[in-house]
Parts: sequence; C-alpha cells; structure tokens
Amino acid sequence: MRLASLGSGSKGNGTLVCAGDLLVLVDCGFSLRETERRLEALGLSARDLAALLVTHEHGDHVRGAGALARKYKTPLYSTFGTARAVTGKAAGFHGADWREVRPGRAFELADMTVTPVTVPHDALEPCQYRFSWRQRELGVLTDLGSLTPHVVAAYRECDALVLECNHEPELLAAGPYPASLKRRVGGNLGHLSNQQAATLLGHCNVDRLQHLVLSHLSEQNNTPDHALGWIHQAVEAGRERIRVASQEQGFGWLDIH
Repeated sequence: MRLASLGSGSKGNGTLVCAGDLLVLVDCGFSLRETERRLEALGLSARDLAALLVTHEHGDHVRGAGALARKYKTPLYSTFGTARAVTGKAAGFHGADWREVRPGRAFELADMTVTPVTVPHDALEPCQYRFSWRQRELGVLTDLGSLTPHVVAAYRECDALVLECNHEPELLAAGPYPASLKRRVGGNLGHLSNQQAATLLGHCNVDRLQHLVLSHLSEQNNTPDHALGWIHQAVEAGRERIRVASQEQGFGWLDIH
C-alpha cells in the first residue's frame, strides 16, 4: 500500500491511494488539465484511476472532479449531500458515474475497504476517508474545524496519516483575512489549527505511524516551521516519519509496509 499527493492547500487538493493494483484519487481540486499534468509527473494517467472519492463540495476539492469522471468514465463517489451541493456548478457531477457513500458505512473497492468518516466542516454533508488493506490502515483527514470523539476513534490506529495543519491562530489573527473569514477558518466548522492537530495525535498510537504528512497548510496563516513545532511536541521520537505536503508538488510516493 502507498500514497502520494498531487498538491495540498487552498488552491487545490488531491491524494492518491494505491493498494496492490488498485489506484484511487481522493478529491480533484485542480482543473482537468492541471490534474492530468500532475498525474503525468508521477508517471500516471487518469485512465489508471479505478475510482475518484470526493470529501465535500468546496472548489479546492472538486474543481476538476466532474470533468475527470466524465472524460475517463471513472466512478465518482461522494455523499448525497456533496453531490447535491455541486449540482449546477462547473464541477457538477451530472453525466458522471456517481455512486453514493454513507458516512460510517464501509464499502469495498476491489480488496480494499473504504470507510467514510463524518467530520465537522461548513459543507452540506462532508466526510473524510480511512482505507484498510491487508491489515494496513491509511487515514486522510483534512477540512474539519474541531475534533469529535468519533473522529478521534476513527483515526486512532493508522499506519499512515494525512493530517490537516491549516493555521497558526496567532498568524490567522494578525493576517490579511477579513474578520468574517477569520471566524470561519478558526471556528468549529472551519479548519484544524496546528495545536488541534497535535491534540489529535496525543490520542493516537503514534508509535504505529510509518508516515505522518501535515497537509492543507495555509500559505497566509501558517508555515511549515510553525506546524512542525507543534507536531514534534506530540511525536517526539521518529521525527523522520513526518513531512509537509506542499501546494505545488504535494508529496511523492510513500510506501506502507
């Protein structure tokens, strides 16, 4: 099992999960042409994708989703709420092979089990995903404003985790965003701060983690140094397992053994 990223941040997101011969993409927040370019940089084609999983309807997660699904006949999975929210938009799923997922109800893609996890975010029916394959667990957890017992339980035991570290509260408070956007980002339905991400890790079996990828960092309200400073307090040993996903390059393939 392995994972990679096409890019992570407010300008576009896409995470690749590979289990044996199965390749899936979580979110497609870049234009179709840009998604194809970023896949090619990893030696891949969109034709290689067995499925496209969408977490919620915000543009940096669905910008190219509908176009990719239609062009390549790729099955597109999302909650009903997410599908409803994008209807009529440029990223709409009309004409795609759309399949409904229900939070908390696991489903199978080949021999990989996918579990959609409900998260608190300002979208119609958002979810994140956990992947299970041959006793390995991979978690993708971004775009949530607060930690719930349900979220903590879902991501407590992972071999690899893609975790949101969106903002540093002091940088957000002093930054250029208008007050309403600051409240949204820092609110319970916004995005995880560095401190919140570290708090989650305090409830997790971090010794099990082979890879921890800090993702969705705000270019205005965070820096890798701020994020790593907090995460290193929660993960004191094995810091070589930790990396930061970038907006431009994402991150390359990481193997889960």
